[in-house]
Amino acid sequence: MYRLMPLILGTSLLLGCASNPDRINATYVSALKYTEYDCAQLSLEMENVSHRTSALYQHLKKERNADNWQTGVGLVLFWPALFFLEGGDGPEAADYAQLKGEYTALQEAAVQHNCAITSKSPDDVIKETEAAEKAGEKAAEGTKPLR
Repeated sequence: MYRLMPLILGTSLLLGCASNPDRINATYVSALKYTEYDCAQLSLEMENVSHRTSALYQHLKKERNADNWQTGVGLVLFWPALFFLEGGDGPEAADYAQLKGEYTALQEAAVQHNCAITSKSPDDVIKETEAAEKAGEKAAEGTKPLR
């Protein structure tokens, strides 16, 4: 029984944790979906998809961090509780992969329409958001009173 415990525990940890959003691949979306769009519509939709992707990325990242924290506490304090972790990839991960695929399809459609679109990619929006959060954290650290 005790020999199987590490195997059972390891399996539950792998199955119970949310995926890192950086490792979620895009779902294929056909560029044909956007053939009727003009350049202005493509640009607007690309911006919309970028911001939705960024927001969903932040949500998935928070879920991943929460799962990691719960796992750490569970390992230290009470490992049988790990069997009851909710974790796992939910519909948000599938939505995130779909949005990444849609952005790629929009890029392909823009190339097919010879559009010169300068929309920020979801990765650019995510990097800007993370940089702003880090700058906010540093600013907050600088305003802490000295003891």
